Amino acid sequence: MKLLYVVQRYGTEVAGGAEFACKAFATRLSARDHRVEVLTTCAASYATWENFYSEGVSEMNGLKVHRLPVLSPRDDDKFGSFIARMAWDRGRVPLHLQKEWMRLQGPQVPDLGPWLHDRAGEFDAVIFFTYLYYTAWAGLKAASGLTTTILHPTAHDEPPIYLPLFDLMFRLPSGLALFTKEEAELIQRRFRSRIPSSVIGIGTDLQPSADEASFRERYGLAERPYLVFVGRLDPYKGSDELFDFFAAYKSRNPGPLALVVVGEPVKPLPPHPDVIVTGFVEESVKTSALAGCFALVQPSYFESFSMVLTEAWALAKPALVQGHCKVLDGQVRRAGGGIPYSGYAEFEAALDMLFEDEDLRRELGEAGRRFVKKNYSWEVVLTRYERFLNAMIGL
Repeated sequence: MKLLYVVQRYGTEVAGGAEFACKAFATRLSARDHRVEVLTTCAASYATWENFYSEGVSEMNGLKVHRLPVLSPRDDDKFGSFIARMAWDRGRVPLHLQKEWMRLQGPQVPDLGPWLHDRAGEFDAVIFFTYLYYTAWAGLKAASGLTTTILHPTAHDEPPIYLPLFDLMFRLPSGLALFTKEEAELIQRRFRSRIPSSVIGIGTDLQPSADEASFRERYGLAERPYLVFVGRLDPYKGSDELFDFFAAYKSRNPGPLALVVVGEPVKPLPPHPDVIVTGFVEESVKTSALAGCFALVQPSYFESFSMVLTEAWALAKPALVQGHCKVLDGQVRRAGGGIPYSGYAEFEAALDMLFEDEDLRRELGEAGRRFVKKNYSWEVVLTRYERFLNAMIGL
């Protein structure tokens, strides 16, 4: 198959779940002898959309990457004034204001539509990642009808998905590639979609390379037990709530326990003597952080699939997850690999259970690993994905 992936950001400096998943699918399909190219922007940061990479064609991990310039950085003052109204008014916001919200959110890429109009027909399928951004919203309009189009929505139960702006968009693709049963249920409930779809999931490396000792030395952890949170430091990802919960736990339960936070600091956390913030790190350091923890904590309210959860399970680590997120709750309950919590009291009780019971930690971690091996090894996921793509393309 000759495939084109369209995504808002793509590069080694890019941190983001959807972007990471796009890169993983693209590079691994290329390694399975498919001809894969990527269409993206010159931006590295979703917060600003400033052009960072050079415009034009380059090569990354053996793939041809086409980069188009972003018209202008995000205007936070103007964009901020739209956020509350979009979130709470939903269907009562006039369509022209919804379009203005999309324009201000970015990334604005004027060359995207013409590029796809001219070249989409050269590919067996054009595959879009993330429903939320202009690259998918405008790109699907340009490519639909010219070739097979696939959308990975990476959809959460969040305010923007209820905007009428997206009604047409979810009727344009030839097929929907989904990550979890909960995402499929959300899209069916929201859009009453009749488009062919398949729950694909995201693959996980079952034998990751990790160096726990070097990670502990690098961040001065010595033999301290620690929880680890891996993700963007963003209130929408639950980082503020986790900090508050952990600080409260430490005030009630003094001791050596630390919290290690690994991720891009969109909104930095306050200083705390038992919270170690690494910032954005390379993949090997992230994996080493997971290898040394006694449990992963995943506090996000908005997920379509938690890759770090399956990565922790691949290392036989148990997890504490946000019970208010249906996707995380569903993943943990199907795997039997962790404990969901809702509110501080449940967080404290669950953390006590894991911290004090080594046998429980081992049982949950091993159950998670068995679940990942059966359902989310890359061989299993890519075989499922290729079958879906072949059906959509008609091969």
